[in-house]
Amino acid sequence: MAGRGTDEHPHGADRLCDLGDRVYSRAVRRGRVPRRDAEPVPCLLDLALLHPDPDDMDWLVPTAPQEVMTRLLRGMYDEVSASQRRVGSAVEAFEWYAGLGRGARSPQASASSAKEGPAIRVLDGVARIQAAMDEATQACTTEVLTVQPGGIRREAELSEGLHRATALRGRGVRMRDLYTHVARHGQGLHTYLELMGDAVEARTLDEVTERLILFDRAVAFIPANAERSMALELRHPALVEYLGTVFERLWRLALPLAAPLPDTGIEGISHRERSIAALLAEGHQDAVIAERLGISVRTCRAHIARLSETLGAASRTQLGVKMAQAGLDGPPRAAAPAPATPGRGSRTAR
Repeated sequence: MAGRGTDEHPHGADRLCDLGDRVYSRAVRRGRVPRRDAEPVPCLLDLALLHPDPDDMDWLVPTAPQEVMTRLLRGMYDEVSASQRRVGSAVEAFEWYAGLGRGARSPQASASSAKEGPAIRVLDGVARIQAAMDEATQACTTEVLTVQPGGIRREAELSEGLHRATALRGRGVRMRDLYTHVARHGQGLHTYLELMGDAVEARTLDEVTERLILFDRAVAFIPANAERSMALELRHPALVEYLGTVFERLWRLALPLAAPLPDTGIEGISHRERSIAALLAEGHQDAVIAERLGISVRTCRAHIARLSETLGAASRTQLGVKMAQAGLDGPPRAAAPAPATPGRGSRTAR
């Protein structure tokens, strides 16, 4: 909606000049203005904000503000649509040039590229992420390693990965999964265990890294934004090996699902409250602690209140002192992981 205007009025209807704003506002209030009033601001006629009064050509009447807004929104929609079409064309062109680049390589490099795909690929949108995950699932032959942050897994989340896990189990693929300790309390998880049998093994930690899914130590998926509407598909050998090493070190520190959580050694203080105390001592806010441990902020604050009551602290400042006196200002004491025993407690879900 940009009008011709003059050199002094190079703008559209979405950003009128000061004089144009005054003349148009006056026209709206009064119903019309003399044509001579609009001569200093030809932009109003160019933008069709004013037009001649059919009953008296010496006067100009305004276009209704509601109509102007409609025109603006229509113009914005057209611009967004055009931008989307240009992005789509650019993606198609990129894929075409990428194909030419692969074709120009040696036969050995071409075969390797066809097998492995790009070293790093950005997956934009849930549909593309799901399609890439399904493709990796179909190609997987040996093992799947996953890190699943958050708390109790919802039924919808468990059902989402059921078809993949079932397909993997049918081909003899082994699965190992890391969760936060909170995930132990989800009924949906235990229901899933009955469905999956002994194909998978799970361990838990106080807190884990962001989500990771690693197929055959060859391709990994990690989130690319906080909303998880974008993901990175990683096939670079060094990156994949690094992520595999991170998983193995977390796995060694984690507790099998069948093993009980270690006792804190302090009467009235639970393992979770011990973990919260350590994070409080590091200076983290309630929301950060809740996210890292996979619990709600409300639950986190309830635990903090119980900590204060147990330790006899009347304020957060006093709680910090009491925690230090009780030896709660450091990480929980590590316990040697108990060997996983076959059976229901050693199985997990996605």
